Amino acid sequence: MDEKWSVYILRCCDGSLYTGIAKDVPARLEMHRRGKGAKYTRGRGPLVLVYTEVCESKSIALKRELSIKALPREEKMKLITRSAVR
Repeated sequence: MDEKWSVYILRCCDGSLYTGIAKDVPARLEMHRRGKGAKYTRGRGPLVLVYTEVCESKSIALKRELSIKALPREEKMKLITRSAVR
């Protein structure tokens, strides 16, 4: 069985949202902040972690990442807001 992976969403300083996956979200966030993460997030700091969702495997996390990326911004914001209410 695969180790658990997480899908995460970052809010960039320009208000844009970045969605990715990681085994260790805090470590991945630090990589983004140091400019060693995705090319998209470079120069868009400060970055704020606004959403995480644990998945049972890398495969499931990748599929969930794609489904979140396909959502319109309004739906992503609803997802973020609902997770903050829990």
